[in-house]
Amino acid sequence: MKYSLEDIAAHPNRLAERYSQFRVTERYLLTGHSHQAWPDIALSGMQQAWEDAAELVDDKWEKAFQKAEEVRAGFSQLLDDEDGYIALGQNTHELVIRFISSLPLKQKPRLITTDGEFHTIRRQLSRLEEEGIEVVRVPSRPVDKVAENIIRLLDDRVAAVLVSSVFFDTGLINPGIALIAEKCAHAGIQLLVDAYHSLNVAPFSVRSMGLQHAFVTGGGYKYCQLGEGNCFLRFPEHYRQGPVITGWFSEFSLLSGKHGARVEYGRGPDLFAGSTYDPISHYRAAEVFRFFSETGLTPGFLRQVNQHQVGVLLEEFHRLDLPENKIFADESANPEGRAGFLVLFSTHSGAISRELAGAGVLTDYRGNSLRLGPAPYLSDTRLREAMGLLGVAARKVFACSH
Repeated sequence: MKYSLEDIAAHPNRLAERYSQFRVTERYLLTGHSHQAWPDIALSGMQQAWEDAAELVDDKWEKAFQKAEEVRAGFSQLLDDEDGYIALGQNTHELVIRFISSLPLKQKPRLITTDGEFHTIRRQLSRLEEEGIEVVRVPSRPVDKVAENIIRLLDDRVAAVLVSSVFFDTGLINPGIALIAEKCAHAGIQLLVDAYHSLNVAPFSVRSMGLQHAFVTGGGYKYCQLGEGNCFLRFPEHYRQGPVITGWFSEFSLLSGKHGARVEYGRGPDLFAGSTYDPISHYRAAEVFRFFSETGLTPGFLRQVNQHQVGVLLEEFHRLDLPENKIFADESANPEGRAGFLVLFSTHSGAISRELAGAGVLTDYRGNSLRLGPAPYLSDTRLREAMGLLGVAARKVFACSH
């Protein structure tokens, strides 16, 4: 069955019945940008993983690797990518570490990033900086200046640029990714794009953005509904520099199978392969990718749904008429410049989020940013009810703060 925007907006939401295990009709799950519910079909994938392990024991890996190939294909399709390889990992951190370890940092000891990166990049680069790697950070705001500020720093000492396609603290789309990619490719500098907050909710295309020479990382924990353990590193087919941090799975595709004095690397996606992992995540992901295909939940349709839902949230927020000196939305960006969630700024964001949780509305906050992430299993009615509860929670918190 394929769904329409009317099916999503209606109450009850007609897609919601496919998510009964997560009780999406009983709770207000506005953590969609952080962790969307999994469709019920995901459970059958996990059960199949158990059955294969019980029946085949160590011979289960042939089946597991078939699931991994399905996951690679799913991510390639979402990325609109035809030429790159997809390495899989349990999280983006292990993949980013392998990427960084492949860089010629002795010859080019400088990395460029922004001050708005997610903790995976932020923390690791800070630690590398403590060990002598030069890290240059440009401001992530205003968002339309990010590309310009990065490009003017490109020189022969720069090994790589690491930057988000959507900044996780503001929800704003970085409009300069294509230009950064063009300049990095021309200068022979590697580019890593963190696309986690774009995938399946905001426009992203390796082909149309000119990212054929770039690395792209992301995963399925957020808008893809794949759950934990499903992350990827897309890398160019021409890239040959082996990572220092390398797992023994990279040896699987070696032609000789012999171990010489020099460490060798596998072909294709095996260049950045890791080691033994729990394959349950790939069984689950394969079922969810299939579910999305069968129900017409394409990136284009999900973008349409999300923009509608964020619009409903923003409209209802205005109706609350809360004091702007206490809580406000940054409306400097037009709807096309926003990704998958609405950010409300307040020094009381943590207290408001906790108060909402007590009322059955699950949200997320970082510092002064209260983040509201809708999802396709929520009806417009549910979104409006949740915002009404936000008004009650905010006024209670503000009154207690006097």
